[in-house]
Amino acid sequence: MAHNRKDKKNRVLHKGEYQRTNGRYEYRYTDIHGKTQCVYSWRLNANDPTPRGKPKTLSLRELEQEIERDLMSGIDTVSAGKTTLNDFFEEYIEERPLKQSTRTNYKYMYRKYISGVLGSKKIANIKYSDIKRLYNSLIDEQGFKPNSMEVVNTILHPIFATAVRDDIIRKNPTDGVMAEIKKRRDWNKPTRKALSADEQKAFVDYVRGSTTYRHWLPLLTVFLGTGCRVGEVIGLRWEDCDFENNLISINHNLIYRPQDNGKCEYHITTTKTAAGIRVIPMFDEVRDALLREYNCQLHTGFNRAVIDGYSGFVFVNRDGGVYSPASINRGIERIRKAYNAEETERAQAENREPVLLPHFTAHNLRHTFCSRLCENESDKVNLKIIQEIMGHSSIDTTLDVYTDLTTQIKQEAFSSLQGKIKLA
Repeated sequence: MAHNRKDKKNRVLHKGEYQRTNGRYEYRYTDIHGKTQCVYSWRLNANDPTPRGKPKTLSLRELEQEIERDLMSGIDTVSAGKTTLNDFFEEYIEERPLKQSTRTNYKYMYRKYISGVLGSKKIANIKYSDIKRLYNSLIDEQGFKPNSMEVVNTILHPIFATAVRDDIIRKNPTDGVMAEIKKRRDWNKPTRKALSADEQKAFVDYVRGSTTYRHWLPLLTVFLGTGCRVGEVIGLRWEDCDFENNLISINHNLIYRPQDNGKCEYHITTTKTAAGIRVIPMFDEVRDALLREYNCQLHTGFNRAVIDGYSGFVFVNRDGGVYSPASINRGIERIRKAYNAEETERAQAENREPVLLPHFTAHNLRHTFCSRLCENESDKVNLKIIQEIMGHSSIDTTLDVYTDLTTQIKQEAFSSLQGKIKLA
């Protein structure tokens, strides 16, 4: 009878357990689909030594315990043991409801940074430590910053979450990894995201007075005077500018990203969120800058680019097309370095400390715009209006990103109420 079977060490084998002539143990069981499956090990119990030259794996009875837990929970152990992360990703990414530009970006990030590291591993074999090792590698070796890591986690976490919901794996190995990394690397502390008022003035004054960089002023004025995202600015068209009512309509986004074919291309997409579709009033300086740009282009030529049927873009590069985000950031960095070099010389000559500009990008100009609005918040321009102008889908985004500023505003508000409320 089956319960009288013994192994070569004269130990009684349980139901479904066998030992082959070469000494390898086998366990046969019926999976959740009613099919017979087998697992193998060179050890019967956990304390058995691994035969010389054989791979060290879980013992047969440890495997049995895992299988029993999975069967009781309805986990599809067989699928988990056969499906690689690459297999699961390809199926998952096509079914997930995403904007095409987001889907393309996720595919690019996955194939460039994840597939070669974890993609060939069976999804059941990927552990918390594997995910943490990948994330730390991207930070330490690839120089990933918090925002880039959030994108990677946004790709991986729902993949494993779907596998959990589909009863393919028991736990999501990405759970808690980003929280641990943020804590260890002190990423939870707020970082500097905006130019101070003095830095902004120094930057703008320098550009205005520079014969080399003055041509950047209209573009930078729109960034600093609207708080638009970079794709919204480079995609801005003349027909989106209502000079009669002094309004700018933000209704699309221009991206420049790698596509499925590996090439970077320009495409028109919807705004980042539904709240991104908005109308922004023009400051006088923004209106004047746009009109100066228009009059200048009457002589130098207008933008000739046609992208996904869109044309008449406001800002034109030296080749007659649209700017890329990278080219704008390179321009900002050249201006910053030139300013800092000149300011350092002036400070030395005047025997004072220089007022230097930190490294920043076009996106920091968006934060700078919002910071100036928060600093000057009044009954007419409150945080709800700032949220709408910025195109934030939630007021929490406005409050979270600008914690330091809103704290200052609250302190000033309480100060103004001092003595006006009967408390004691």
